[in-house]
Amino acid sequence: MALFKKKQKSKEDYYLASQWTLMIRKLRKHKLAQLSLFVLMILYVCALFADFLAPYGLEEFDALYKNSAPTKIHFEYEGENVGPHIYKLQKSINREDFSVTITEDTSEYYKIEFFVKGPEYKILGLIPCDIHLFGVGEGSNGGTGAKLFLFGADSLGRDIFSRVLHGARISLTIPFASAIISFFLGITIGSISGYFGGTLDIIIQRIIEVMGAVPQIPLWLALSAAIPPGISTVKMYFYITIILSFINWTGMARVVRGKFLSLKNEDYVMAARLSGVSTWKIIWKHLVPGFMSYLIVSMTLSIPGSIVGETSMSYLGLGIKSPATSWGVLLQEASSVTDVASNPHKLIPIIFVTITVLAYNFLGDGLRDAADPYK
Repeated sequence: MALFKKKQKSKEDYYLASQWTLMIRKLRKHKLAQLSLFVLMILYVCALFADFLAPYGLEEFDALYKNSAPTKIHFEYEGENVGPHIYKLQKSINREDFSVTITEDTSEYYKIEFFVKGPEYKILGLIPCDIHLFGVGEGSNGGTGAKLFLFGADSLGRDIFSRVLHGARISLTIPFASAIISFFLGITIGSISGYFGGTLDIIIQRIIEVMGAVPQIPLWLALSAAIPPGISTVKMYFYITIILSFINWTGMARVVRGKFLSLKNEDYVMAARLSGVSTWKIIWKHLVPGFMSYLIVSMTLSIPGSIVGETSMSYLGLGIKSPATSWGVLLQEASSVTDVASNPHKLIPIIFVTITVLAYNFLGDGLRDAADPYK
């Protein structure tokens, strides 16, 4: 009897649950989407606390370490386990052919320590701090100057690992902000086009078709040419967000228009009109909530395209400029085939772009399955 009542209550909970509750229940069963959400959370947390996690600042460099491979981490020194440590590099020049050789100076080791002091920064832009998660301490003989580059160094001797963390702030937030702006632009313009129809619908659709017919790269070039030279990083961030939003709203607008054309003559919409409900209230209270889950899925699936767009703009030199950085800027520094062949570690940032795009795609797939009422 107790088991029967439990099953009955479970059925009642299912049939009385809201659409969002049902979506969350289905999403919990999608393991790949959950894993993707966990990966994205880690990436965004790393971007938020990049100053703490990165051992070096954006402007720190060491010419001795330029183009150096990832630093080798050792555990034994002269047959004794002394814990994780590294060696300082030393440069030697052959006077016959003037070739430069860089080797490890094993006469002294430098321990890798946690919670060490480093360049000052502000936690969340508010609290001054100079503690970093890890770094290099003093040498075993009291020496200094050793550098730890987990992902190697770039052509100026800057730590790629630190630049990847700082670049995540741009590469993860610009596409997300752009997708949100495109989301509301697409809903607003698409709802106007689908609900009112007529001449207004024709004009909006022709504008969308013209924008869709223009190749993206020339459009980026044209819009980026309008950005004044020498502006600050904050303004450049704002402009890139606007550019990506201006390009990406058209797909959402067409989806919303199609939904409105199929729903605006439904009985509940006609009843709202006859009751004297205002047009905008019908749009936002009666029509849009009916397929909001589908719109959120569409927005989630559009974010990877925005990430690739921001990366492409920065790679082409149309986005963020050094010393500020993004994953696209880091890939731009590895644009030479010869440079990549001799320094393959410079392609490490593309791994993070790939992981982020795949995670958003898998999460979008999970949300799409969860929002499907027939599954």
